[in-house]
Amino acid sequence: MTTQELPTLLTSRLRLRTVAEDDVAHVRDLYSRPEVTEFIGTADWVETTREQALSRIARYRAAAGTATGIWLIETLEEHQPAGFALLKPIPWSRHLTAPDDGTAPEPPQDLEIGWHLHPDTWGQGYATESARALLAHARRHRLDHLVAVTHRENLASQRVATRIGMTHRGTTDRYYDTTCELFTIEL
Repeated sequence: MTTQELPTLLTSRLRLRTVAEDDVAHVRDLYSRPEVTEFIGTADWVETTREQALSRIARYRAAAGTATGIWLIETLEEHQPAGFALLKPIPWSRHLTAPDDGTAPEPPQDLEIGWHLHPDTWGQGYATESARALLAHARRHRLDHLVAVTHRENLASQRVATRIGMTHRGTTDRYYDTTCELFTIEL
């Protein structure tokens, strides 16, 4: 399967680019940390092997679309990976999807903006800066709105969502088969 390259997005301090197999050490390090993965998904998990990291890289590369994808964030000066910025379709919770018999239509797909940052880069504004680059990218592609969801205890991500102009809408169970805090923005 051929995957397309994401456009490189630049900010004053960061480059957002397509992840490559050469990034395997960073991917393995990032997702092997419980403090990173504790707010991603509904189960406790870490990925500690090279094979798991390569599989994640393949999934991230396959997620590339015309306007969407999962970008590796790296610093411009040091070329150091800092984490990932996401602009991708968000999965509906099972109770909202259409039955297999086709009797009810599925709701229109929402797009999610998100970020997974390495703890060594926390507190430096990289999540906010990369999210703003994704918002500009989404506007260039005439996307009309985005959602962000966070674990209710993930106050740092909630602050990022607010900083980039998103509105807190309370809790929702529409996505990922769990209850999370919902933020939205109209573009």
